[in-house]
Amino acid sequence: MQLIDPIIQFHSELQKIRRDIHAHPELCFEEQRTADVVANKLTEWGIPVLRGMGITGVVGVISKGKGTRAVGLRADMDALPMQEINSFPHASKHEGKMHACGHDGHTAMLLGAAHYLSQHGDFDGTVYVIFQPAEEGGGGARRMMDDGLFTQCPMEAVFGMHNWPGVAVGTFGVTTGPMMASSNEFEVVVRGKGAHAAQPHKGIDPIMVAIQIAQSWQTIISRNRNPLDAGVLSITQIHSGSATNVIPDEATLIGTVRTFTTGALDLIEQRMRAIAEHTAAAFDAQVDFGFNRNYPPLINHEKETAFAIEVLQSVVGAQNVDTKVEPTMGAEDFAFMLQEKPGCYVFIGNGEGAHRDSGHGLGPCNLHNPSYDFNDDLLPIGATYWVRLAEAYLRKA
Repeated sequence: MQLIDPIIQFHSELQKIRRDIHAHPELCFEEQRTADVVANKLTEWGIPVLRGMGITGVVGVISKGKGTRAVGLRADMDALPMQEINSFPHASKHEGKMHACGHDGHTAMLLGAAHYLSQHGDFDGTVYVIFQPAEEGGGGARRMMDDGLFTQCPMEAVFGMHNWPGVAVGTFGVTTGPMMASSNEFEVVVRGKGAHAAQPHKGIDPIMVAIQIAQSWQTIISRNRNPLDAGVLSITQIHSGSATNVIPDEATLIGTVRTFTTGALDLIEQRMRAIAEHTAAAFDAQVDFGFNRNYPPLINHEKETAFAIEVLQSVVGAQNVDTKVEPTMGAEDFAFMLQEKPGCYVFIGNGEGAHRDSGHGLGPCNLHNPSYDFNDDLLPIGATYWVRLAEAYLRKA
């Protein structure tokens, strides 16, 4: 690997920052302490700071030379509402909150890049280092954009990165086109007519209607959707009733839909609504159909992905860059940024979990797992990638 020496020497400081953030996790749009840590470090290093976009978002502005070109590098800052079971010294100090997705590490890697770029960066133009709140379900990327991210910080392209457990440290994964899926939620309420369970003919059983709907929805995936256009429809909750001898008035179906294309999503939503409404009508019941589109699919742009691959290969070697990594049905609100600006999102290998300090939980080191911890060995690797990407994008003439 071709890592940058000053960043390697700064590793212990980055680890200290990362572990401090890990010990003090904050949920979406509540990242006040984290934002203060980021802003204070940037200011300490002489980097102008913009605050308030996306409520708690922070943007550092690093300019060199006289160039007018600009590029954006983005990290997320928020934690998850879950209990950490690790007991090492930097484990979460806040009950029910945990950095279980590595956003603490993402923040530290970008801070490492910002420190180097401000002190030694060899480029002509402006690098915007974007520290985004509320990735975990809050749509912080869209909120920052609504608050003027791309108008106050007019960048040509934007790039993102996420750690990926199970992939070896020192390796990266990326692909052109769909990289992560859209994230959508549904809540469908079937309204029937309550009755005594011994006299079902006097009611309209919403549970039986819900069962029919649930079974029929699966034919959307198996018979309506193009099998080459991936899609997932998962019913994760069914709620109804409170007594063994009562047919309830209503039943609720809750779940998620994931797709890589808007066309597949349009089809699934349309068919779900039609099946629910017509099935309910067939049983003399009614249905309230709710469907929320949360995050769009994350689509990497061809030119920027090819550029990112060249940079990655220069850092870790071509043999350590998977350029056709398998897309995931997980979602990421960086997708909103890629709808507005060209760019690329990459995965950086987080290892198998052997890096964790003594006192870690018994579970695997997977994302959104209470035993997870970010691998600090990634800090100089990710920071070097950010630096080389920014310098190559804004190379001096």
